[in-house]
Parts: sequence; C-alpha cells; structure tokens
Amino acid sequence: MASNPTALPTATAVGAPTVALASAAVVPASASAALDELLQGNRRYATGRARRGRPAAPRPFAVVLGCVDAEAAPELVFDQGLGDLLCIRTAGQVLDEAVLGSLQYGVQELRVPLVVVLGHEGCGAVAATLDRLRTGAPVPGHLELLAAEIAPAALRTRAEPGDWAEHTMRAQTVWARDAIRADPGFAGASVVAARFDAGSGLVSLLP
Repeated sequence: MASNPTALPTATAVGAPTVALASAAVVPASASAALDELLQGNRRYATGRARRGRPAAPRPFAVVLGCVDAEAAPELVFDQGLGDLLCIRTAGQVLDEAVLGSLQYGVQELRVPLVVVLGHEGCGAVAATLDRLRTGAPVPGHLELLAAEIAPAALRTRAEPGDWAEHTMRAQTVWARDAIRADPGFAGASVVAARFDAGSGLVSLLP
C-alpha cells in the first residue's frame, strides 16, 4: 500500500456518553480453558440465555474501522446494540485489501451511508511502532506489516511538540480516512475520522 502523506490534524470535540468498560470477571488461564469458555457462551447464546440478545437483522447504520485494543470496542464506545454497527478492527486501523473489501461490502452491499475510522489514545500498535523506530529492532513475522504501515505517520509527526504517540495515532487515523475517501469504491458514503479517549469515554472528530 502507498504511504500516507496527510498532515497532522487536531481534534474537534463532539459529545458522546461516558462508557464504563468492564472486563470478564474470570480470565481463562489456558487455551483449553479459553475454548471451553467460548463454547459455554455459545451454548448460552443458542439456548436463549445469552447475556446480550441476538440482533433482529443485520442492518447496520454505520461501518466502523477501529483498533483491536479492547477498550476501543465500537459497540461499547458508541453504546449500540448487536447488528447496529458493522465493525472491522485492525491494530492501528491499518488498511489492506481484505479490510478495504470488508468496508466496501458494508457500503455497497448493505447500503451503509457512514464509515467511521476510530483511533484511540494509548494505541498499542502505535507504541510498538515507535519503539521500533527508536531502537531499530526488527519486528517479527506479520507484525512488520503493521509497523511498516504506521511508520509514515510516525515519521511525519516526529518533530511535532508534545506526545509523539498521540500525534502518530491521529495522523494514522486521518490518513486511513483520506485513503478510504479517495477510493471510488466508497463513492456516496460519508467517511469521517475520530478519536476515542478511554479516560473520559468521549469521542472527538478529527478534521
């Protein structure tokens, strides 16, 4: 993919409800315990005893490209039910052909009018990329793709005063938005970039 030449944005505040992010009471300690928890959860779902009900129909009104970090789960951040959002999540909102195809499926096949690229403070993929740039250490395996895609945003903002990780996250989020906007496969959809702050629970749009 082409590297991103977008300038660093600044945030414009937009109100959103504060969200309490809760984790599971007991975290499975092994792969077999984790699989057992998943299968037990599926049995609850299949027998109508799920903690959350099934969506009535897959009719999302927005597509959200978000990060894989747990605190940035779009259904929680935007307080929406199952099926209300079509969520695609990659570390650092990195784009590839599969991600673009999934986004386009929502816009063209499901007729979803809005795409939101959602970055967040404290992004782990951004932090790992900055560590690589500081130390020059190699990145193992498939993680190299993530670092390679985030690095242009980091290098463009390195000289900016303040928090390098924050600048990088915002620049990466806006670049992904602009790349989607420029793609003819998303013609007719509104594409916006936003930042989630886990401390306040608020989402801000990025210009």
